[in-house]
Amino acid sequence: MTTSLRPVLCATLLTLAATAVHAQGPTPAPQPQLDLERATLQAGRQKISVQLARTPQQRQTGLMHRLSMPQQEGMLFVFDQPGVQCFWMKNTLLPLTAAFVDDDGTIVNLANMQPQTETPHCSAKPVRYVLEMNQGWFKRHKVTPGMQLKWLQTQPAAATGTRQ
Repeated sequence: MTTSLRPVLCATLLTLAATAVHAQGPTPAPQPQLDLERATLQAGRQKISVQLARTPQQRQTGLMHRLSMPQQEGMLFVFDQPGVQCFWMKNTLLPLTAAFVDDDGTIVNLANMQPQTETPHCSAKPVRYVLEMNQGWFKRHKVTPGMQLKWLQTQPAAATGTRQ
């Protein structure tokens, strides 16, 4: 190959590579999980509609990528066995408060968590559940450690619709 064709060939290959990347399109943005099974809990006099994160994948994704969440909604993380549970806020856009809840529904401790951080927030003792709500919800409704959450009902996800 002659030296004069080399720049033309390089330019052509770069153009083809750029076209192939552009044809694939941008990587789609990660989506929040909105179709989980739902349940209704009661905290004090407040009813809460919660999505249930039961599987490892559901718990790992949690409330990541969520742009908003209604005030009376949250996510309940359900673990097979009690353990010291630690949460952080990677890819989570909303400020949240986590309530660490033991087997009988008693809130052990609360932790305010800031968006897009990897600071761990852990339960003060082994718990089976963690309830995440919009930050400030527990304080506004005077829901504190020592109070007990009650299960009111479980609803199939298809019956409740989805929200973002």
